Amino acid sequence: MFSKDIYIERRNILKTNLKSGLVILPGNQESPRNYKGNDYNFEQDSCFLYYFGMNVPNLIGVIDVDKNQEYIFGTDFTLDDIVWMGEQKLLKSFAEDVGVKNFVEMTEFKKFATKALEENRELLFLPQYRAETVMQLSKAFELNPFEFEINVSEKLIRAVVEQRNTKSALEIEEIEKAVNITRAMHLEAIKVTKPGMKEYEVVAALEAVAAKYNASTSFHTIFTKNGQTLHNHYHGNTLQEGDLIVLDAGARAHTGYCGDMTTTFPVSKKFSERQRDIYSLLIEMFEKAEELIKPEITYKEVHLEVCKVLAEGMKKRGLMKGNIEEAVKAGAHAIFFPHGLGHMLGLDVHDMEALGENYVGYEDFPREMQFGLKSLRLARKLKPGYVFTVEPGIYFIPELIKRWKEANKFTEYLNYDEIEKYIDFGGMRYEGDFLITDNGARRLGDKMPKYFDEIEALRK
Repeated sequence: MFSKDIYIERRNILKTNLKSGLVILPGNQESPRNYKGNDYNFEQDSCFLYYFGMNVPNLIGVIDVDKNQEYIFGTDFTLDDIVWMGEQKLLKSFAEDVGVKNFVEMTEFKKFATKALEENRELLFLPQYRAETVMQLSKAFELNPFEFEINVSEKLIRAVVEQRNTKSALEIEEIEKAVNITRAMHLEAIKVTKPGMKEYEVVAALEAVAAKYNASTSFHTIFTKNGQTLHNHYHGNTLQEGDLIVLDAGARAHTGYCGDMTTTFPVSKKFSERQRDIYSLLIEMFEKAEELIKPEITYKEVHLEVCKVLAEGMKKRGLMKGNIEEAVKAGAHAIFFPHGLGHMLGLDVHDMEALGENYVGYEDFPREMQFGLKSLRLARKLKPGYVFTVEPGIYFIPELIKRWKEANKFTEYLNYDEIEKYIDFGGMRYEGDFLITDNGARRLGDKMPKYFDEIEALRK
């Protein structure tokens, strides 16, 4: 939790930008694993955490823009709670610590909602991703839970996105802590991986590093010898000499801020010649992005320039042919790189994705639906204070190659006979976290191994 003044300022900025309305910001509730009382690890809703700072379940925050009032609704701790959980700080005191003077018992929330309806108040809701929250708000405000999305306020979404997209110095400091924990997780995995291990054994080792720093994971760890599957969460394979690992993992610090990195490394002590060759192209793509990112350039421009580096590299290796500019414009390169270059990062690993990718990652131009390009989560103009990932990838996906070849797709640009020689290659990705500064960009965190010789040095 930051100081009281930080949360007061954040709420005041939101009120100034909105000008009117009653903002309803529910926190997350406890979520049972298999029965009430046996819950999943609690993670607070990021918007509630951003504006109210209370990492406590079963709360609702309200910002009354018109009356310049703020409320926290919750059920304060009872003697029974204290018996099971130990002495607890009263939620009323917790609310005061973040500058909210009005703590109201949750039993009064329905009356509050009814009065707002009677006064025909402008109700401002964000999109909700948990069914229990939709039901809670729908019951209180007499809404149809099956059509809750029609009550979502675009005005509120845009105001929140505009405010949260630009990170403060304090936020950057917290993100960088999460990035360095993430770095330690990756280095541990690179060092401990050995032939004969199960994937889940390495996952256990790297996730233990997060716990060591009082952190959790920011998403389900991807550790796989089958990197051609972009989001592969299966960890049951036995590692063998010659396998290539894709590790995409991140830490969520106790403050809620996230890190996100991907590394690719061999199970053997060294990359094979073919692995080293393709990996070198991957790093060329990454470094092209590093060279280009700065204020005022759109991330879509950066993405497309990185795609040209990929296509040119594949042409040199005989896997692509023809005019590279035209090939990228047509989307032929996406057979190797079918996702976007990166995404915003903050209190969510895909920051504010629950509010809608097009609001977070796009501005005054529409999202393109071309294969590969449609998966670009971040395309907008970059501004100082933006924190985001750079994560190019190169993949040989057998089913995609097969289907495109059967459909004679992009035969003027793709040399399928050569591509099929890599059908058993798998995939690779490399990812770092970046901050846009006033005159450029910098990679967050301590130095991370990037080149194949740096990675091989850790595999000894």
